[in-house]
Amino acid sequence: MSTLAPLRLLREPWNASEGSQSNATAGVGSAWCQGLDIPNGLFLALGLVSLVENLLVVAAVSKNRNLHSPTYYFICCLAVSDTLVSVSNLAETLFLLLLEHGVLVARASVVRRMDNVIDLLICSSVVSSLSFLGVIAVDRYITIFYALRYHSIMTLQRAVVTMASVWLASTVSSTVFITCYRNNAILLCLIGFFLFMLVLMLVLYIHMFALARHHLRSISSQQKQPTVYRSSSLKGAVTLTILLGVFFICWGPFFFHLILIVTCP
Repeated sequence: MSTLAPLRLLREPWNASEGSQSNATAGVGSAWCQGLDIPNGLFLALGLVSLVENLLVVAAVSKNRNLHSPTYYFICCLAVSDTLVSVSNLAETLFLLLLEHGVLVARASVVRRMDNVIDLLICSSVVSSLSFLGVIAVDRYITIFYALRYHSIMTLQRAVVTMASVWLASTVSSTVFITCYRNNAILLCLIGFFLFMLVLMLVLYIHMFALARHHLRSISSQQKQPTVYRSSSLKGAVTLTILLGVFFICWGPFFFHLILIVTCP
């Protein structure tokens, strides 16, 4: 079973006989590592909510011609990545529920193949989602610091190449991750990628916030309105905090889970 995603297929009773020997061997060394059982209904509910939200984003960008620009294409790709995560989560949860209630009977080998397919899809979606978050941050950075040259820098052709490159790199890297999942170095690479994206977004957005604050200071000094400057700076700081906070809250638990896998296999 791949441990790159919080998948649960091979931890269930129908595979207990196959893993009993390894569990007995590792029982002493990992006795301090306690498991946490999360109800399948929670996974199902979160997957449905996420699926609906991301489909609405994709539909909005697709139908509104005013949103047909590189920026919104990147946002649409981000929504597609998260949609794939939701679909994978729903498929896995439904498969588990069918197995638990005896509606579906499957051999351990079939469960393992299903697990590998879902792992590949989720891992690819995770990498692409993080990548598009970084691409969107870079796109916003270019918009602010190179506003007059933005349309010549971020052309539709370059946007398409960027999107295709992200999807290709995500697929290739996820294939490597799933193939070599037993190597902790693979998990450390994925954790390092998350930290890199977090630092990249932090640096870019702080730089953008600093520039906006500088412009507001210049405007307020000319118009002699320090109250407006302080209010705008506070709003910008709050927006930046919310943006990075949501990013960390959404992805932090997943990568904390990966850290636990490395330290507590």
